[in-house]
Amino acid sequence: MKKPIKIPVLYYPLWVLLKGLAALPLPVLYMIGDCLYGLLYYVVKYRKKVVLQNLRNSFPEMGDREIKQTTKAFYKQFMEVVVEILKLASVSAAGMQRRVSFTNPEVLEAFVKSGQPVIILGSHLGNWEWSLSAAALQFNFPAEGVYKPLKNEFFEEFMLHTRSRLGARLIKMKDTLRDFIRYRQVPRVVALLSDQTPPFGEIHYWTTFLNQETAFFVGAEKLSNMFGHPVLFLDVKRIRRGHYTLTFETITDGVQKPAGVKGEYPITEVFANKLEASIRRSPADYLWTHKRWKHKRPVMD
Repeated sequence: MKKPIKIPVLYYPLWVLLKGLAALPLPVLYMIGDCLYGLLYYVVKYRKKVVLQNLRNSFPEMGDREIKQTTKAFYKQFMEVVVEILKLASVSAAGMQRRVSFTNPEVLEAFVKSGQPVIILGSHLGNWEWSLSAAALQFNFPAEGVYKPLKNEFFEEFMLHTRSRLGARLIKMKDTLRDFIRYRQVPRVVALLSDQTPPFGEIHYWTTFLNQETAFFVGAEKLSNMFGHPVLFLDVKRIRRGHYTLTFETITDGVQKPAGVKGEYPITEVFANKLEASIRRSPADYLWTHKRWKHKRPVMD
């Protein structure tokens, strides 16, 4: 049973406004997104220095012209994703299934049908919010996602409603281990966005990613080792505006470690390599506004 929506009275007008905007047809929302793109890129220049620095460091082989083209393409795609996320508050199940398709659902289904929970490693490539809802509609087993709660009470409630309305279940990041222990024998899929930056005090693994020393969360790998759960990489490909294909790639079956990968965290290393390949295929579709490389690897004496 879903929890009742709790909105402070002060936020009722904003809730009505967002739900009203979400009810607009996607073509109309894309028109709004195009206007927001012009505002953010040319006027506000939202985190433009961060985006440019991230792209230049990640793709030193790109010239200034290509960097500029990729930057503009990113902001345009970013605004498309923003309005698509808003549309998640009203989109129908049929509408979601028309726009997001799985190229090889049998890969995931085979693991789950054998009675195993499966860990999915996702990223901020393409529309990361639609993937979980699409999985909840596609599969006949629970589709769940680990998330970090928002500080603002209203937007936390709005995003919980939006993310779960098509059947997905959300797990707070701090409750992840407890949840895995409680449901360790329940066949299901649990998705984690594993490309985020760990707090400096929680960094356990560094690797070269997009030409830079990069820290990664290793929680998914620890969970797989602890419970013997398979781990799959989710490759998201934007086919055209508002249409995506999702492809599963097996990293480990939960028993065998990834072949040919050295180091203490081979699952995380394989994830980083696969994600880099996906980003290089379509650089503008990745989320470049985050300060992904704000931490520097300590220099060893």
